[in-house]
Amino acid sequence: MVLDLPPHAAEVAMEVTALADLPASPAERAEAILDPLRRVIPFQAVRIALLDPEARRHDLLSCHGYDDHIRAYMTTSEDYDEIESLGLHGTTPLRVHDFPVPAEEIRSWVELFRPAGFVEGVGVGLITREGRQVGFLGLNTDSPAHPSPAACNLVRLLAPTIAYAVDPLRSLAVLARIVRGMTAATVLTMSGGTLALPGLPTHPLLTAKPAVLQTAVAHLGGKPDYATFLTPYDQPPAEAGHARITIFGCDSRTPRHLRAVVAVSPPGDLRGLTGTELEILGALIDGATAASIAVARGIPVPIVDAHLDSIRIKLAVPDRITAALRAAREGLYVPAKLAAAARP
Repeated sequence: MVLDLPPHAAEVAMEVTALADLPASPAERAEAILDPLRRVIPFQAVRIALLDPEARRHDLLSCHGYDDHIRAYMTTSEDYDEIESLGLHGTTPLRVHDFPVPAEEIRSWVELFRPAGFVEGVGVGLITREGRQVGFLGLNTDSPAHPSPAACNLVRLLAPTIAYAVDPLRSLAVLARIVRGMTAATVLTMSGGTLALPGLPTHPLLTAKPAVLQTAVAHLGGKPDYATFLTPYDQPPAEAGHARITIFGCDSRTPRHLRAVVAVSPPGDLRGLTGTELEILGALIDGATAASIAVARGIPVPIVDAHLDSIRIKLAVPDRITAALRAAREGLYVPAKLAAAARP
């Protein structure tokens, strides 16, 4: 079927596609896309919002032309429920007069949008080509002539590209690739769930080993919000029985339900430290003494002291405190929770 499209549709589509690949933040790409959209639909107000599925609401990424009351409403779960009930989260753009119920029965339209001078509009879900819901695009006009059916057809074609442009997981995937030797990564959400990153595999350590994610959560909240540590593991990408876990906390530019990127990589240079020594370093970092380590591991204190002397020599540091500091900085330790989980 050949779609009826507005004049210059190919030009606008090419421009939006180019903007979607800009080396910029999702918010910057969203702002850049508004100009070509305005050439298709002469809108008076627009919002590009990102979905927060855990809170069932949207975070405004780019928003212009709406008063404070409408902007506040757009971040509520009531707005989310209304969008969902009207079918606006789908791939087909809907104008106000296309809604399955009369506009006069929609509270937000009667109480907010129409009093603000809006006569028509269009909304569409921002869904990636892989079928992942990213957010919502909404435009409002002061004329019943806009948006035209042809313009809506073009918005339908552009929506997956806009979803790609503003996808926050795309930027987080770039962050994960910074980790040297990264073989898998995931995004940890505020509720403790995980989301796959586009173009990256996940890993059993991030799906079937809850202790790893729980330990990652315990390491969040620092300045900077970054940590790296080791976990016992005997499958690739492990070396010497360990894999490395690296955590980056998400910053304020990402949706609030995304908490951190967690990546898996080979352990790197372990400085000759044994598995037992890496676990003892983890206990030291937690503030344990030689005596408490001996009790926890069921071994004599002199044996622990011998391990601590070996650690000090291998790390080329003068004392145990400095050894713990260096191990924490370089991620040369197994956190106590993971060490306990790995022991029979």
